[in-house]
Amino acid sequence: MIVEGKKDVLVLRELGVTGKIFSAKTAGKSRLDVMLEIEQSGHREIILLLDFDRRGKEWTEKLRQDLERTKIKPNLTFWNRLFGIAGKELKDVEGLVAYLQTLTKKAR
Repeated sequence: MIVEGKKDVLVLRELGVTGKIFSAKTAGKSRLDVMLEIEQSGHREIILLLDFDRRGKEWTEKLRQDLERTKIKPNLTFWNRLFGIAGKELKDVEGLVAYLQTLTKKAR
């Protein structure tokens, strides 16, 4: 899975997500650095879960294209579903926990 930063990784771990999570914008990494790390991991499919703001959307699209060029399948299922459900209420992955807590309160 690819997310933007360290806080995104921590939020996903808090939500119980296991497995390798690549952080795309940590320590000044370029897209090339991220792609090399993914290629070296040997994964054939990668979930993209970057933020829902303009920059996150741009990175998602660029990484999708980069992955396809290297024959690694970009998986946007979770990104599309979250964006479809939350719309403008959720702007980033960091906000997932708070968003889920709000939904839980509304459901009661």
